[in-house]
Amino acid sequence: MTLEDDLKATVRAIHDYPKPGIVFRDITTLLGNAWAFRRAVDELVQPWAGSKIDKVAGMEARGFILGGAVAHQVSAGFVPIRKKGKLPHTTVRIAYSLEYGLDEMEMHADAIKPGERVILIDDLIATGGTAEGAVKLLRQIGADVVAACFIIDLPELGGAAKLRAMDVSVRTLMTFDGH
Repeated sequence: MTLEDDLKATVRAIHDYPKPGIVFRDITTLLGNAWAFRRAVDELVQPWAGSKIDKVAGMEARGFILGGAVAHQVSAGFVPIRKKGKLPHTTVRIAYSLEYGLDEMEMHADAIKPGERVILIDDLIATGGTAEGAVKLLRQIGADVVAACFIIDLPELGGAAKLRAMDVSVRTLMTFDGH
């Protein structure tokens, strides 16, 4: 078995969630498995070991868990990217597209200095709307987005390709067919 197969075995599939025809890939089972969680974080970090990374930005909510662990491993600060209205200080905000409409995300305006090297982290990339919005938000305040990392890619939905078209390096640990 490959590492991808081993990690895939720790991801739970929930059929018809959040709506009929969708297979939800639940990583909480991966996070609850100490070996799988450690390996996933190590693999997400591996390409940047020894590189200068200033910040890791994690998208709400599973990106917070993974992003904190990755930030620790690369000795970087952690920046939460949250839904509108959840942060207490001065924020910058961007609207982004979802399959079913628009939403907004924000981060503290002083969380990243212009030119800082940032890795974006989340659990899964599907259509890429949220990740694309996060990259635009980070670049809006001057971040150098070094890469976007995800445990799972659903390549048929095109999100990773969308980020690569924005000149963002994308790292994923496993893929699943369908959505």
